[in-house]
Amino acid sequence: QVQLVESGGGLVQAGGSLRLSCAASRSIFSINAMGWYRQPPGKQRELVASITSGGSTNYADSVKGRFTISRANVRNTVYLQMNSLKPEDTAVYYCNALYRGLTYWGQGTQVTVSS
Repeated sequence: QVQLVESGGGLVQAGGSLRLSCAASRSIFSINAMGWYRQPPGKQRELVASITSGGSTNYADSVKGRFTISRANVRNTVYLQMNSLKPEDTAVYYCNALYRGLTYWGQGTQVTVSS
């Protein structure tokens, strides 16, 4: 199993930055892929960014050039650096891990971007 704990959400003005953290309960080298999803109010959950155990990254078109996913292997932590935030980035952000064919989710962290 994998437990995921997110942190770093909050309220920020448009154009600002936030960094989300996701701490995993096991070595992220052993996890096939980790990612960040978000669920805006009244909408479905969507992929924001992902990173594989080999370091390959993938981004939603809406965040390319503004968001960066990275990891700190020693801390078993994956980060999402969010710059140039827009009101439409407002959502609950969830950390996700794919491990041995199963998907795990964190509890979510709220990000609110004011205009």
